[in-house]
Amino acid sequence: MKLRRVEWPTVLLAIACTIAWLAIIYGVGVFGYWWLAPVGVLLITLHSSLQHEALHGHPTNDRRINEALVFLPIGLIYPYRRFRVLHLKHHNDELLTDPFEDPESYYMCPRKWAEAAPVMQAIRRFNNTQVGRLVIGPALSIIGLIRQDWKLIQIGDRDVRNAWILHLIGFVPVFAWVSLVCGIDPILYFIAFAYPGLSVLSIRTFIEHQAKEATGNRTIVNEDRGLFAFLFLNNNLHFVHHRNPTVPWYRLPRLYRQNRVQFLAENDGYFAKNYWQVFRSYALKAKEPVEHPLMAAGRWRAPKGAEAPAIETPLGMSSQATP
Repeated sequence: MKLRRVEWPTVLLAIACTIAWLAIIYGVGVFGYWWLAPVGVLLITLHSSLQHEALHGHPTNDRRINEALVFLPIGLIYPYRRFRVLHLKHHNDELLTDPFEDPESYYMCPRKWAEAAPVMQAIRRFNNTQVGRLVIGPALSIIGLIRQDWKLIQIGDRDVRNAWILHLIGFVPVFAWVSLVCGIDPILYFIAFAYPGLSVLSIRTFIEHQAKEATGNRTIVNEDRGLFAFLFLNNNLHFVHHRNPTVPWYRLPRLYRQNRVQFLAENDGYFAKNYWQVFRSYALKAKEPVEHPLMAAGRWRAPKGAEAPAIETPLGMSSQATP
């Protein structure tokens, strides 16, 4: 494929993120500078956001180059190719929030919710608070993805199998660096770096979507301009991204500023000033019910031809993704 487009800000940021991660992990492992660990966590979050850019066709028109730039699974959990397939499916706005069709939905269908044990209902309610999403959200997402993908592998899905094989191959250089060079126990790396990286990413995904009949009203605009906006590569302007998924991250703020009134009219004012405002409102208060409210009210109509599968999609796959 002829290389016709290169978005250099993304290329340079991807290289810088990888080099910085190598340096931080080396510093923590070799010199014991554990105060650097939070920086490593934030770099994993940033790397996940870069993977999100890559799956949307950035920073070049060559998918192989884009994948190579973000291939190393420093966040450990989600295979890049699975993230790509599931996230692009999520971008069907007609199916946003559907627990059967949207891989990033945190809702449950009424039947599944009614059948859930009281303990599971309590867990899912807690997960719909900001604190819950930070603490147990990544664990629920990991379990949901592994359970579904194992079922798909068992029935012979080669794409899923190959995605996990490539992911495990990527583990080799990551664990060689983390464990053999830097001397960090892989389990400790998961607990101190990878899991918290997903927790930070959940700050973005927690607020992104809501179940509304009008598709435009389902996606938020969060005007945060601080550290989180950078770590999420301006994906806090989530409605703008859904409307313009091919626009690179560094052009989203200007696009939003130029069309702010129009965007907020289109999404019916689903808006947050910043992530601190969200945390104050929903730290221990559920942002949304677990049971899909439109399904419960009999007002959910999936597009013609959308058939519900036998199992619900992975819980909140968006954490990779959040990337």
